[in-house]
Parts: sequence; structure tokens; C-alpha cells
Amino acid sequence: MSELVLINVSGRDKPGLTSEITGIMGQYDVRILDIGQAVIHDHLTWGILAEIPDEANASPVIRDLLFRLHSLDLQVRFAPITRDEYQQWAEGRNRACYIVTLLARDIRAEHIARVSAVTAQHGLNIDNISRLSARPSLDASENRIACVEFSVRGTPGDLESLRSDFLRIAGELNVDIAFQEDSIFRRNRRLVVFDMDSTLIEAEVIDELAAEAGVGEQVAAITERAMRGELDFSESFAERLALLKGLDEAVLERIAERLRLTEGAEYLIRSLKALGYRTAILSGGFSYFAHHLQNRLGIDYVHANELEIEGGQVTGRVAGTIVDGQRKAELLGELADREGLSPEQVIAVGDGANDLPMLSQAGLGVAFRAKPLVKESARHSISTLGLDAILYLIGYRERS
Repeated sequence: MSELVLINVSGRDKPGLTSEITGIMGQYDVRILDIGQAVIHDHLTWGILAEIPDEANASPVIRDLLFRLHSLDLQVRFAPITRDEYQQWAEGRNRACYIVTLLARDIRAEHIARVSAVTAQHGLNIDNISRLSARPSLDASENRIACVEFSVRGTPGDLESLRSDFLRIAGELNVDIAFQEDSIFRRNRRLVVFDMDSTLIEAEVIDELAAEAGVGEQVAAITERAMRGELDFSESFAERLALLKGLDEAVLERIAERLRLTEGAEYLIRSLKALGYRTAILSGGFSYFAHHLQNRLGIDYVHANELEIEGGQVTGRVAGTIVDGQRKAELLGELADREGLSPEQVIAVGDGANDLPMLSQAGLGVAFRAKPLVKESARHSISTLGLDAILYLIGYRERS
């Protein structure tokens, strides 16, 4: 009868170790049931679950491995595994797998402790922990970004309670925590749609226009209430827009030139394009500014409100249908169909209540620096980092 042996090796990493170890096993026709390796600061931890075909041959395999690993100054431990233990473990691997992504300016021990405590409380076991972001410099920096990904397995009893616990500790620790199923769609998404105002750019354009028209405080107050979900978007939009009547058309260009991109926006779009993603702006703002961003960033699609201009002045109306929350969700579906994708393959990013319909329809909906109502309603949120943090939610790993 065959014998199952768990072999754990640790010590300073060096090229060719895996080849040497498995080469010895190959001489005895050993079957590999599981294998894993991690290297932290040039220190190797390597494990393999081996099935030795003949119990009588176990001793020679172990003897040869022990001799060679000792000569390489590596520590090794052998542990026999019963067939029942293996079968129970293998069946457990069929449970659902999830990804927990921890995002912060710096990763602290308390962050790991609190996240891992929540996973344990909800019946999830951590299979793997890996750092996706680049190794940090020891020099202080205001724009640091750190990401650790947990692969967890199990069947949580209450997903909403789990997400609520993650949202609570994220607020307490000033970090972001995303929880998603590790499905086939996670690494197979191909379209990202963005809100524009306070998402891709740091301003609400309608507020900028209002400031130029001398009605800034009135419009800003309405905008704030609409973003919190206290007012119907279409009605509040029409009310704000009417206050802009008579504004000189020349103002638009000046505003467009001074708009500031949100932290990480340029890097995110450039990375998405390199990875083959298509991108779109679905905005309740104005097409003039959305097209300005399209040219600057290389966005593929733009759908926004067309500000009506007559005689060189803003009329206080829009031409065509208002792009509100429902229209954004419809446009997401239309773009997905055009690209031959399912909604599960779409990522949507926005900050306001009018973005919730498209966030809920997308496979990955991210509330970005959003109001409390939006954060609580969306499945994922990013509040402490820039837009480029979204890359880690799709498994992007930095090389350095």
C-alpha cells in the first residue's frame, strides 16, 4: 500500500531547490498530491504532500531527501498523513473560495489580526496570504499604497453580516477591505465603466459652472443632497441646471483645463488598456468635459448629458434624455452586449447615489470615496486610497 507523507522544507532560498527535491522523488515514482512555496526576504518555506507508491520504499526516499537537504543547510520535517485525513482535507477543498483584499497606506499587524479574526468568526479558513503591492520603501511617503490578499475557504452563514463586519473594522482602522467570491469572472473582466465627477476627477463640474455663474452656494447645496440620495437626481439636476442659464460658453474650456484627475486615475486607465480592458465614462455630468477626459486618458466610450448652448450661452437645459442612475445601468448593459460580455465581466465605479443601479448590476461594483449611504449599499468600496487600488481587486500583482 502507498504511504502519504507531508514534507516541509525551510531555509535560505537558492536556485534549483525545487528541481533537486522533486528530482530525488522522481527516482522513486512519487506522486505529488499537493505543493506550495513561499519566499519572504529570501527565506523559503516549501511544502509538498507526496504519495510514495510502496510503503517499503518510504524509508529510502526520506533518507535521500534528508541527506541532500542537510547538505544544502535546509531544515526539513516529515509527517505521515492517514488516508482518512487526506480524504477529509480533499473534500474540504470543494468548499467555496473567496478573496479578501486588504488595502491601506501601510499594512500593520493589527490590520491582519482584525481581518483574520472576522474570517474565523464567520467560519472561513485562510488558505493563503500574499502581498500584491510592491515592497515598501523605508522612507516616509504620502502616496504609499499597500495590499495584502487573503484566499479563504468555507461557507459563511450570513454574507451580509460578514460584509457588515468588514465595513465596520475598515472604518475603525482607516483601511479598505473587499470581499468577493473567487469565481471564473474575477480574472476575466474586460470592461470598466466610470462615473466622472468626484470619481475620475476631483470636482463636481456643475459646481464649477455654478461658481462661474455666481450661484455656487445654491447649486453646491443641491448637489450635496442629491449625492447623499436625499433628492431625486433628475429633478435636482434640472433645478441646478436652470440656475446656469446665460453662462458664457467660453467658461467651459477654462474649467476643462483646470480639472484635476483623481489620485491613481491616469495609472489605472493606462494599466487597464495594457491589460486589454475597454473603458467607458457613464456620467450624469456633461459630455463636453467627458470628451475632454476621453482625449486625455484614451477612454473608449463616453455617455453623458449634452449641455445645450444657444447664441454662445448656456440655456439651462440639456439636449436629449438625462443620464440618471437608471440610464447608467441601461448603458452598462448595452456596452456589455456590444463588447460580447456578460454583466459579471463588467466593473463599475462611482461615488453617488445615482451610481448605485450600475454598481449593483456590474460583476464588481466599487463605491469610490462615496457617501455613507452609497458605501453601505455597494458590495465594495475604496475610501482610503486612489483609483489605482482597483487593480488589486482583479488580482494585479506588482513585480518589485
